Amino acid sequence: MRVLAITLALVASTLATPASAAPPDYGLPGSYPVAYSDVTAVAGGRSVAARVHYPATAAGVNQPVATGRFPAIAFGHGFFQATSKYTSTNAHLASWGFVVVVPTTQGGLSPSHSAFADDLNTGLTWLVAQDGTAGSRFRDHITTTALGASGHSMGGGAAVLAAARNPKITAISTYAAAETNPSARAAAATLKAPAQFLAGSQDTITPVGEHQQPMFAAKAPSKQLRTITGGFHCGFMDSSGLFCDNGSVTRAAQLVAAKRVLTSWFRHYLAGDAAARDFVWGQPARTDPAVTFEGTE
Repeated sequence: MRVLAITLALVASTLATPASAAPPDYGLPGSYPVAYSDVTAVAGGRSVAARVHYPATAAGVNQPVATGRFPAIAFGHGFFQATSKYTSTNAHLASWGFVVVVPTTQGGLSPSHSAFADDLNTGLTWLVAQDGTAGSRFRDHITTTALGASGHSMGGGAAVLAAARNPKITAISTYAAAETNPSARAAAATLKAPAQFLAGSQDTITPVGEHQQPMFAAKAPSKQLRTITGGFHCGFMDSSGLFCDNGSVTRAAQLVAAKRVLTSWFRHYLAGDAAARDFVWGQPARTDPAVTFEGTE
């Protein structure tokens, strides 16, 4: 009887102890439904057309914002690329609790990189102002002290320029950032905010050794260079267009890896997500079989 009692006590103890929660997979969509709204962001004398993806009460267009305040990120498109090619990335960020403003400007054959950086900052400044604007969809929904910059290729370089100009940006992560005019490499050397540069090992348009590596080298810590093995320049987009390259990894696999790295970075630095740290600086980041690690905290 005593043995039976001990056995039953052990079983009861096991059942009463909750199992450890599985670590989050930042490459999978987050828990929020995602909505979007097309806006004109006005700030500092600039007027910028943009689409905003945000965590919502229901998926769709112009749905109410989910309860709470959320960090804001500005995302810049690549050269001559439609912003729609980045919908999956920006919706993914929104599903993890970020408000993402995506300027639709500078889409022609002769874009101004400097103006594009200002457009990204205009989007962020507008969102911060919307947090305190009566009647705004984003009233009381923006964490005004947690701002990020991101983008692909030209937009990635412009994000570096934007962060160098805007001390309120507290984290940056880019996809295959391209050198710009003025120089994103020179701007990276002045950045105070933590910066992450994602690259593709088989990128033939902005090769890592010519573009992201010099930015990473110029940047003071905290910084990372994360390279997707077999990744290609256009693999950071939802679909390819003219003059695109290819890599040995599939687009689907590259996007999952890129979203995992990008999202965990912003969850750590902007959202204060304790679980994200391991995926930024811990063993899961350093031993990721799909993405090489180089960085200094």
